Amino acid sequence: MTKFASLTALSLVAAPFALAAEKSYAAPGEAVGFGALMYGFTDPTTLVAFGCLIAFFVLVWYVGGFKLIFGSLDARADAISKQLDEAKAMREEAARIMSEAEQKAKEADATAADIVARAKADADAMLATAEADLATKVARREAQAEARIARAEADASAEVRRVAADAATKAAGDILSGGTKADDLFDKALSEIEGRMN
Repeated sequence: MTKFASLTALSLVAAPFALAAEKSYAAPGEAVGFGALMYGFTDPTTLVAFGCLIAFFVLVWYVGGFKLIFGSLDARADAISKQLDEAKAMREEAARIMSEAEQKAKEADATAADIVARAKADADAMLATAEADLATKVARREAQAEARIARAEADASAEVRRVAADAATKAAGDILSGGTKADDLFDKALSEIEGRMN
């Protein structure tokens, strides 16, 4: 028998004793204690009702009613116990899954931080390379510009010398031929040199 069945049986056995001990004093001529309990059985209605109750309990016991009731209660208790075990297992599984999720979240945070750090380092390296390339290109362009300027200056100097030589040759020829005055020839040669330079 289960605990519930044992408690029910004990309460049925103890009930008459509790009723008998309930009243410790009585009026004159009134029965007290077990006498009071037995006095109730002298009433035919009470006696028949008690007999019917006993017969009902015997009939229920005979057809297996108590076994069915207590068995269903035991089955219900087992089902509740099983559900509690399942709930405990589910809670443990949920705690395990939550722990794994927290671990994965930490790993993801660490991976993200590593990716950000690597991206920063790559960006810094690319920036440094771009600055170095830009400085190299600027220096090369400056050198090319300086070379062009120097070449242009050399070309201009050569042109000035050529024009001056041509003017001097022409002036010398004119002087030797005696056609005009020397000052006029010099002014003319100078204006021709200035015109060619501009």
